[in-house]
Amino acid sequence: MTTLADVAELVRAPAALSVPGDVVAGAAAAGALSPRTPALAGASVLLYWAGMAANDWADRRLDAVERPERPIPSGRVTPAAALGLAAGLTAAGVGLAAAVGGRRAAALAVPLAASIWGYDLLAKNTAAGPAVMAACRGLDVLLGASGGNLARALPSAATVAAHTWTVTTLSRREVSGADAALPMRTLVGTALVAASAAVAVPGARRADVPGGRRADVPGARRADVPGGRCADVSADEAGGADERAVVSADRGRSRPAGVAAALPVLLAGWYAARYGAAQAQVVRDPSAGKVRAAVGAGITGLPALQGALTARGGAGLLGLAVAAAAPLGRRLARKVSPT
Repeated sequence: MTTLADVAELVRAPAALSVPGDVVAGAAAAGALSPRTPALAGASVLLYWAGMAANDWADRRLDAVERPERPIPSGRVTPAAALGLAAGLTAAGVGLAAAVGGRRAAALAVPLAASIWGYDLLAKNTAAGPAVMAACRGLDVLLGASGGNLARALPSAATVAAHTWTVTTLSRREVSGADAALPMRTLVGTALVAASAAVAVPGARRADVPGGRRADVPGARRADVPGGRCADVSADEAGGADERAVVSADRGRSRPAGVAAALPVLLAGWYAARYGAAQAQVVRDPSAGKVRAAVGAGITGLPALQGALTARGGAGLLGLAVAAAAPLGRRLARKVSPT
């Protein structure tokens, strides 16, 4: 009899913690954070789980040889049940996205679902596999941006897609092991991904800073004086007063602005340090076990990258919340494998 634990293993339940951050990062970049964002993140999780179930259904014969402990080859989940679950989760994910995000969200959820199934059934074992999976993650980021300016979310989508390419490329050597050149290439890719997440995007939307407005000063101003009378103030005097006010305002907001600028850098560095260290281990020992560990680090470490992108979009506290899923995902991965 199939148990809930068997289903959780089939869909790699803990790995789903790496998914909501796609939507949140996209929404932050596009200026589209709203009460519907959590629902779109839920739709994304459903589609991710659908992809995992469809993946195991498609690989059931290969897994019987290479990974017989998986739920389908071990007999704990039947192939028909896995396929039915994948189809049901796909319909639920697309339906939820359309219900909360309307036509714009549906226009992204449908090709996202098609890309997921296309990867599992057609592209996975071809040279196009990593690119198709990268496209899935990029579309996931854009799903979160569907309520705002999609163009502003393209850099974040490209960054997450590039990370996904490195993870997918490594995952193709989880059973056989790799040569040292492969992790070297993905390690360079990870460094570029982290750097892109830490750099501010020109024209990106930023959170408004209270008190940050500067008043334009015409040739003359009128200033209130004690006693309620108004006196004319020269342009030079007005300009000097305004300049002092601007300096004071700049000092007042320099500290929070500095923290906001540093946060994406710190989170991107955290992502690079952990995922990069796992890939460095593969360079030294390219065995299958080390490769699987690096893939797991790439999956569970993704929230730190998503947090950096969210903070870069002006939502620093939300970025920290997204990044907090990284250590939680690592703990849960000890119980249920994310790969």
